[in-house]
Amino acid sequence: MRVAGAAKLVVAVAVFLLTFYVISQVFEIKMDASLGNLFARSALDSAIRSTKPPRYKCGISKACPEKHFAFKMASGAANVVGPKICLEDNVLMSGVKNNVGRGINIALVNGKTGEVIDTKFFDMWGGDVAPFIEFLKTIQDGTVVLMATYDDGATKLTDEARRLIAELGSTSITSLGFRDNWVFCGGKGIKTKSPFEQHIKNNKETNKYEGWPEVVEMEGCIPQKQD
Repeated sequence: MRVAGAAKLVVAVAVFLLTFYVISQVFEIKMDASLGNLFARSALDSAIRSTKPPRYKCGISKACPEKHFAFKMASGAANVVGPKICLEDNVLMSGVKNNVGRGINIALVNGKTGEVIDTKFFDMWGGDVAPFIEFLKTIQDGTVVLMATYDDGATKLTDEARRLIAELGSTSITSLGFRDNWVFCGGKGIKTKSPFEQHIKNNKETNKYEGWPEVVEMEGCIPQKQD
């Protein structure tokens, strides 16, 4: 009886050890698989993050060099969506900010610091051009000037107003017509014509909207004014 009892005990212990060994091996395999999946997911997430394109100020396509201000702007869309002007990731004018209107929308920025000096819009369809002319005359040297049309920005423009804008570096202002779309970035005291200007004529044969051309957009890097 004692021999039989001892044999049963040995068998029980052997079964227990075998069961423990099998369970431990299965658990180890599962742990290895879980850790493998974890590391694989981590590597995949890292790869996705590394391939995600970087975002630059104002959503422009590439970073600006040092001592330059990033900007992006768009004209209005017909008489429905207002223009938008962004500088250094700061939206200066837009329909959301509720500070745009029919005519010419204009933002003035300090050419050294990038700080906003003023934002205004002047109705060039039903308004008076005189306040616009007086505003243009008050712009100080070294000021960055950004302009965008909405609906119609030309009907009330006079030769004097066009000349003052041309002195800021604009080329297209002389031919800006009824319901043309136009965006421009220049500066007071600029010695050459600005490279930052886009103009689309109002043409019923090519207009995207009924009575208006498509939205015109522009982005770039404005050199910071140096002393």
